[in-house]
Formats: sequence, structure tokens, C-alpha cells
Amino acid sequence: MSSVTSADIAARLDRLPSSRAVWTIVLLISLGAVFEFYDLFFTAYVAPGMIKTGVFTPQSLGFFASLALIRIGGFGTFVFSTFAGLWFGVVLFGQAADRFGRKAVFTWSLIWYVACTAIMAFQRTGQWLNIWRFIAGVGFGVQLVTIDTYIAELVPPTLRGRAFALNQCVSFGVVPVVALLAWIMVPRQPFGFDGWRWVVLFGSIGAIVVWGLRSGIPESPRWLAGKGRLEEAQAIVSAIEVKVSAEHGGTLPPLQPTAVEHGGAASLADIFTAKYRSRTVMLSIFNAAQVIGFYGFNSWVPTLLIARGVTITHGLEYAFIIAISQPLGPLLGSVFADRIERKAQIIGGLAVMAVSMAAFASASTPVMLILIGVAFTLAANIMSYAYHGYQAELFPTRIRSRAVGFAYSWSRLAAAFSGLIIGSLLATGGVPAVAVFIGGAMLVGIAVIGIFGPSTKGLALEQLND
Repeated sequence: MSSVTSADIAARLDRLPSSRAVWTIVLLISLGAVFEFYDLFFTAYVAPGMIKTGVFTPQSLGFFASLALIRIGGFGTFVFSTFAGLWFGVVLFGQAADRFGRKAVFTWSLIWYVACTAIMAFQRTGQWLNIWRFIAGVGFGVQLVTIDTYIAELVPPTLRGRAFALNQCVSFGVVPVVALLAWIMVPRQPFGFDGWRWVVLFGSIGAIVVWGLRSGIPESPRWLAGKGRLEEAQAIVSAIEVKVSAEHGGTLPPLQPTAVEHGGAASLADIFTAKYRSRTVMLSIFNAAQVIGFYGFNSWVPTLLIARGVTITHGLEYAFIIAISQPLGPLLGSVFADRIERKAQIIGGLAVMAVSMAAFASASTPVMLILIGVAFTLAANIMSYAYHGYQAELFPTRIRSRAVGFAYSWSRLAAAFSGLIIGSLLATGGVPAVAVFIGGAMLVGIAVIGIFGPSTKGLALEQLND
């Protein structure tokens, strides 16, 4: 395979204009991300029901009860198992999409999710609930890494910001569904089966439907070209070009010269070479910081509302109202996603999150708590789509999945332990102490992206990584 031919594959993808064909692929890929978000967010909403059924007593937790030595107890063991599984999955299998292809990993991670989460819904002890939660996390933790890689490689630079905004809008669109299901189901026991178990099972059923749509998603031509599978790459690009050309009157924009991205064998060590070391470290620190705010609020919102004096029932109701705004952040961001530098969007989102959390700590009326919660959610989700696209842009195709996986793994590890810290702060200092912790983490994220983050607006992947 000549480097010119590999560059031609990239140039043909990058010249594609906005079209139904391109957006359909992005939409189908995004549906896969729906179930990582469903899984992550149901943690907060099923918590009251899980706790009520008594599955987190020391006797029920078995060996997980020993986590009390590091001050992890009760429902905290479930949160810890969730993010510990995600961390192991990303670390162990983050390179899988670089080795086996984006589509294969996308497909099999969905199957893993369906099987393990369905089994988890029928567990009767905290010990086995946590075990299956951990196993499920190992599998679906790699899903979002693969999706980020997938979208970055298939979408031209002029549309990349909006593509990630659409991806996150679709993904976050499931959060109000989770909140509504929890609000309706958690206090009840349909057919004698705990409501929270129904909420868990609904996610597995939906994932099966998405798995059936996978045939409409092509493999990444950039990945195929990098593996020397040139004919397959050309066939996929040609098929996309035919569809796009038909939408645009039979013509496509002329090809533009692009930089050559070197292929060949890759290893985890490559993300620490001179060109990528600073990006890897910068994104690792950023991921560990941003997740403290993102999941520190979203995974604890009903509990934080209760800590502000709201009852459990009203807490779930208010959390549902806040959750309705989840997909609106990326939808709002799509207006400026490709007009404003990606790192500026990230910094702005983090700043609003810090201010909103401080305001939430002092608010007391339901209206203010909800409005501030919505403001925090909008900012967090603008920040989220921007950084998912940003980190995927900063590495070449041959190591993109493992690099994003490594950086992203620090968010999973930080989430596991920040849940412990937030629980402790909530018990000792209340919501104000949590606000200080989250605000400090946001400032760290702002500093590392602002000082060390390169600009990416409108640049081809090969220009950023030649």
C-alpha cells in the first residue's frame, strides 16, 4: 500500500459535504452510545430503590463489605464496582478497536452489555450484584472509546464538531427516559419484581434492538487502509460517495491535498513518544478532573437534592425535570460546534459547571435548585461532546483507540474514588463541601486544557498527527 493511496482515502472522506448518508451513519453509531449512558445514569436513579430492598447490608455484600476499610460501604460499593469495571475494561481492551476494527468491537461490546446487565438484574445479594456490575463495566467501558474513534475517522473536519454534538444529543436523550422510568417504576413492584430491576432490564432490551441495526454501519476506511486492506477501504468510501453524490446532484467537492499519516504496527508505548506524550498526559489529567464534576453531580443528583431538604419522592421528580435538559446541551452546542475552537468550548463548559455547583450549594427553593441543576447539566453536556471529539482528534489512526482509552481510563478511576470522596464530604460537610471539591476539579481541567491543549478547529486528522 502506498502512502499516496492511504492519503487519498482520507482526502475522499474529508471532502464529503453534509448529507443524509453521513448523518445516518453518525446516528446509527450514536445509538450504540445510548446504552453506556443508560447504564451510567441509571446508577443515580435506581439508588433509592436498591437501598430500600436491603441488598447493601454488610451481610449481603459478602467480601465487598471489606471495602469499609477504605470507607466504601452500602450503595457506594455499587458505584465503585461500576467505575472499577469501566476502568479495567478501558485499560485491558482499549486497544481492541485498533487491533480488531471499530465495527467488531462496537458489536461485541453491545452483546456483552446485554448479557451481563440482564444477569445482574436478577441478583439477590449485594455481592453478586456488584460482581456482575463489575463484569458488565469491563465490557461496555470500551464502547464509548470505540464510538469516539469511529466518528472522528468517518466524519470530515468541517462537520466533526456537529457530529459529536449529535452523538451526545442522542446519547443524553436516554437520560430523561431513565429518570422517568425510575420515577414510575422504582417505588413499585410490578408482578412482584422490584421496580429498579425493571429499569435495569429495559436497557438490555433496547440494546438488542440497536445490535440489529449494526449492518448499516461501515467499518472505518481509515482503519482498513492503515491495516493494508485497501480494496475494502475503497469500496466503503465509494459506496458513501455514491450516496452523497446522489444527494448533491451528482457532484462532490474536489479533493484537497492532505498530510500522510504513517501506519504500521502500534503499541501502548507509542502514545508516550515525543510527539504524543504531552497530549497523553494533558488528557489524562483533564479526564480525571472533569469527571469529578460531570458524574459528581449526575450520579448523585437525587441524593444531593435530598441533602438540600427534598423528600425522596420529590427528589426523583426534580431529578427527572433536570434530566429532561440532558440532550439540550449538545443540541445547543451544535449551533457553534464547528465555529468555535473545541478547547474554548471545553473551558467555557467547565467554568459554568463550577459556578453552577457553587450556586446549587446555597440554593434552597425547588425552583432555584431545578434551574441551577439545568444550567449545570447544559454546561456539562456541551463540555462533554466537545472533549469527546477533541481527544479523538489528537492521535493518529493506528493508536487512536488505545490512546483515547488510556486517557479516558483516568476518568473511570477518578469517578470510582470521587464517589467515595463525595459521599464522605456529603456526610461531613454537606453540599457546600461537595461544591468546593467539584469547583476545584473544574479549575484543574481549565488549566490543563487552556495551557497545554492544541487547537484543532477545521483541521484534518492527518494534519494534526502527521
